[in-house]
Amino acid sequence: MKQMSKEKKSKSLLRVWFILIVASILIIALAIVFVLEYFIIQSHLLPEEELRSSGIFYMILFCVTSILIGTGLAFLLGKFILDPMNKIIRGMEKLSSGDFTTRIDLGKNLWLKSIATGFNTLADELQNTEILRSDFVNNFSHEFKTPIVSINGLIGLMKNEDLPKEKMHKYLGIIEEEANRLAEMTTNMLNLSKIEKQEILTDCKKFNLSEQIRSSVLLLEKKWSKKRLKLDLDFDEHYVFANEDLLKQVWLNLIDNAVKFAHDKTPLIIKIEDSADKTTVSISDRGEMIEQKDIDKIFSKFYQAGEKKEGNGIGLSIVKHIVDLHDGEITVTSDGESTVFTVSLPKMQ
Repeated sequence: MKQMSKEKKSKSLLRVWFILIVASILIIALAIVFVLEYFIIQSHLLPEEELRSSGIFYMILFCVTSILIGTGLAFLLGKFILDPMNKIIRGMEKLSSGDFTTRIDLGKNLWLKSIATGFNTLADELQNTEILRSDFVNNFSHEFKTPIVSINGLIGLMKNEDLPKEKMHKYLGIIEEEANRLAEMTTNMLNLSKIEKQEILTDCKKFNLSEQIRSSVLLLEKKWSKKRLKLDLDFDEHYVFANEDLLKQVWLNLIDNAVKFAHDKTPLIIKIEDSADKTTVSISDRGEMIEQKDIDKIFSKFYQAGEKKEGNGIGLSIVKHIVDLHDGEITVTSDGESTVFTVSLPKMQ
């Protein structure tokens, strides 16, 4: 009801403006015609006798001409200005009410076409964000509920006093894994919320980047050992000036992501290179290829690429925010052989 009331008010307002504009145009047209008439009379372009005998006729002619001119101008104004404005207002009202499928067409005029393109691009982004948000809520709810159900079920089984000790240890192991999954999801959500609100980089210091990456690899040893990946840490000692805690999250997320999608018994290659103005870290795995259409989207919050929908689409978004905070750049290349994430950090003093 409120939406319909808003639409009626906006339409009424447009009508009022249209009437005022038309009236203004008619007045201007009349003024122009009377000025022309005055000029004709003063310049004696028409004989005085003819003006006296046919003055009323010319007056009516000029009035009719002014009305026709004003009507034509009003029609053009309504067609090229008011109609597009009305379409834009209606489109914005639909978007504000949550109808992200709304699109507008303002014709072929270049100026109006650019406005329509901008509006439709905004609507596309809002629609994609809404789809990702809905998918995330559904997926995250499922991901969060599944380990809780598993833990609850296993605890129920463990209450059996006759349960063999081997099964008891097996169930405890599964409960530990599910609890770790819950902790990881919760931590990622809290980290993302915190980093998204951070606009200024603080607590920067010079530290050993090589040692930090080696430490991150060791923390994930259980995961890459399980897949029997062949580690290749191709770097010497490199130092950077940055926020140590935030960068640690970058390497943990990227290495964990590489391990997750790598094929068993394949190389996991990490390189660090220094240049005059930046330090570059590349993490390469051989696994599932990222399609070109997905590469520009993988850093979006909640987006998951590929057939293996593992994780919750938060890790890479965290990585992108942290790299941006450091005025750095992250790029991805993926082909049939390998996928490479490259992080470039400027050398800060």
